[in-house]
Amino acid sequence: MNSKITKKRLAIVITHPIQYYAPWFKLMAQRQNIILKVFYTWSQSSETVKDKTFGREIKWDVPLLEDYAYEFVENVSKNPGSHRFFGIDCPELIPKLKTFEPDAILFFGWNFKSHLKAMRYFYGRIPVWFRGDSTLLDENSGFKTRLRRLVLKVVYRYVDKAFYVGEANKAYFFKHGLSEAQLVYAPHAVNNAHFLDETHKNYNARAAAWKAELGIPNDQITVVFAGKFEAKKQPDVLIEAIIKANQKRKQALRLLMIGNGPMEQQLKKQATGHSYITFLPFQNQSKMPLIYRMSSIFCLPSRGPGETWGLAINEAMASSRPVILSDKVGCARDIVDNGKNGFIFTHTDVNGLVNILESLDLSGLKAMRVHAFTKVQQFNFLKIVETLEREIMNI
Repeated sequence: MNSKITKKRLAIVITHPIQYYAPWFKLMAQRQNIILKVFYTWSQSSETVKDKTFGREIKWDVPLLEDYAYEFVENVSKNPGSHRFFGIDCPELIPKLKTFEPDAILFFGWNFKSHLKAMRYFYGRIPVWFRGDSTLLDENSGFKTRLRRLVLKVVYRYVDKAFYVGEANKAYFFKHGLSEAQLVYAPHAVNNAHFLDETHKNYNARAAAWKAELGIPNDQITVVFAGKFEAKKQPDVLIEAIIKANQKRKQALRLLMIGNGPMEQQLKKQATGHSYITFLPFQNQSKMPLIYRMSSIFCLPSRGPGETWGLAINEAMASSRPVILSDKVGCARDIVDNGKNGFIFTHTDVNGLVNILESLDLSGLKAMRVHAFTKVQQFNFLKIVETLEREIMNI
């Protein structure tokens, strides 16, 4: 009698390598409790990803394809990309998944031709799992919303389990027909260790040196925005609020605007004449621990649509920095203890943001750092991996 236990096999279907997911794929493979294979369906993204908002090809400077099994499935779409339904068309996806013989398949996103086709094919044959972070925060009433609700309820009939990232995401799944028994908590996370300062990294000293190069005194409160300069993130609102707050403060705040995007020239024009506002271009992942440490507080003032979580908030807090974010950022209910590790304001209330900025003091912000760091440790890759392992072991 062979007493050897066969390991469970998990297939993951996702469009392209993403810096927030590849590390926990690697962790799962290293733990060797299950057999994992990732199927990337946007084959054209194997080297770089065209980001339409940044307006450039992005190649991450941290490794995303190491130490786990993966395959790029040929995408035959004539207009390939992850922003359109017919941009992912992989005729070989279903055959390749069948060959792997998984015990469950975890799909990231349903709104691509080949993803939805595979979900429908495998539903009822093997467990179909789903991960997405959509929320109801940007919903409006009306015919389009009602129609979308009907469509999504049909789509989610092909899902056995959904792994929700937070409370706003859980409410979304409930609204579209999934039951409590089908929902499993697996929080959004970043690689917290990447943002932890250690002797060989020397993040704090390097960040201080960078600030000095930019002429920012060490004792001046510095607010940082890092992301795409696009309307939904409201970088213009942050600049407006900083200008108004500084009119009332004894010591002016500094503002670092880091990124690129369609609003770049508009924002620079808005900042003209205000020497306390500095712009830096897009920075890759290896520089982000320094960017966050250049801040006294990090701000994400988004109005949506589409700020379904806001992983930059995790990164800032993993760098021991408190945060300011709007009520339209999906993680607000989960990760921010208002006044303790950050502040939440109503996305339409510029004066609310001004009041927060006006009230900031350096000693209070330094005290908030410990709370920010401690809170974000609850959001980690191990929790995600252990959850998936537990669920597949129970099949």
